[in-house]
Amino acid sequence: MARVQLTASGVAEGTTSEIKTGNHTFYIDEPERLGGNDKGPNPLQTLLGALIGCESIMANMVAKEINFDLQRISFSVKGELDPRGYMGDPNVRTYFEKVEISAEVKTSEPEERIQKLQELTDSRCPVFNTLKAAGVEIVTNWKKA
Repeated sequence: MARVQLTASGVAEGTTSEIKTGNHTFYIDEPERLGGNDKGPNPLQTLLGALIGCESIMANMVAKEINFDLQRISFSVKGELDPRGYMGDPNVRTYFEKVEISAEVKTSEPEERIQKLQELTDSRCPVFNTLKAAGVEIVTNWKKA
């Protein structure tokens, strides 16, 4: 299979970035209290949202492959970091230390099949694995809705 290239471009005015990728445009910004225009989520919130989107897409792909009755999946993701890193302290990393993923799976499947779906999803999710490769502690909790 051929390699895939994904692209994005952006223009920034102050803290507001207008990002274009394919046929889509979105904004990344900071809240007003941090000097932004609050036109979109901040970069780290965007990353957490990308994790939810990626996990959801992968879960649906895997469910079809393993004949899993996936009716709906709801995610809640929380990231934890020390802001001293991005504020300039060279002794503190600038990215998440820990990310917690909770998923509620609406299904007729038993818990052990839900855990299998989670393991396969995580093993194939590019955003999950990017965080994992960066040494982020990832805690997952998938359960039946």
